[in-house]
Amino acid sequence: MQDALSPRVGPDSTSNPDDAALLVRGLVKRFGDKTAVDGLDLTLPRGELLALLGPNGAGKTTTVEICEGFGRPDAGDVRVLGLDPIANNDTLRTRIGVMLQGGGAYPGAKAGEMLGLCAAYSADPLDPDWLMEALGLTEVAGTGFRRLSGGQQQRLSLACALVGRPELVFLDEPTAGLDAHARIMVWELISRLRADGVSILLTTHLLDEAEELADQIVIIDHGRAVAAGAPADLVRQDAEGQLRIRAAGLAADALETALPDGYRCRLSPAGELLVTGDITPELVATITRYCADQGILAESMNVATNTLQDVFLTLTGREVRA
Repeated sequence: MQDALSPRVGPDSTSNPDDAALLVRGLVKRFGDKTAVDGLDLTLPRGELLALLGPNGAGKTTTVEICEGFGRPDAGDVRVLGLDPIANNDTLRTRIGVMLQGGGAYPGAKAGEMLGLCAAYSADPLDPDWLMEALGLTEVAGTGFRRLSGGQQQRLSLACALVGRPELVFLDEPTAGLDAHARIMVWELISRLRADGVSILLTTHLLDEAEELADQIVIIDHGRAVAAGAPADLVRQDAEGQLRIRAAGLAADALETALPDGYRCRLSPAGELLVTGDITPELVATITRYCADQGILAESMNVATNTLQDVFLTLTGREVRA
């Protein structure tokens, strides 16, 4: 049974091994008087996974479509595996995999036929039967695409993106609509891809998915990057010198008044109170006494560590699905 996921490496993909798999500089795209992407920079090193996050309308899809060669930028430069995705589109088609959120399959084709057709376009494809089995699609191989469930269509789209052993894969919401079991299955496959040296650009609305899978995360809003870094670095930012308190009925302004000078208290997007300043045992004792005097039970109190959701909401002011 064939189970290697490593990409087929051609001669021009090894000539500059230190080059990024994807390089975007100053990308601008306008639709009429609306600027969808506004001077965006992205770098995806080879063999890594970059997660692109942002509220709906932030410019994620437009950016990815330009990188895939489906759209032309109004300004800026895009290089995919060192090549121009428009001028070198035919060459890149044999080296990249594209998973479209809408599925992208022929409506009348059976699942197995569709994957076999995609495999036929590659000189050295993965075994379609193995890939169907790996993604839990063997039992529906003879089922028409339109009769597949949403999750099955999603997994078939992923299989079509991977069957040609791409060096770079664009994954647009790969686990949207999947149940917990199928989601974990896809996560495991994506992790194997990355371990085998495949470069991955992932867009997702699931913050835990990005935090679990990504080497680097870029958060964009209104077409611009507002934060970038490794997941651990992003959640660590602005977390030092904070005490996180969860207590029903505890007001931020009242607590701040009760604290010594120099401390600030605010409500976090997650509904917790964050006390900023020098976190000492004396401070904790002061807050505990204050809660006791007010008849308030503190459910939890700990030195703050941000979540990716905290960072996202602070930077964009919106939920992921705005």
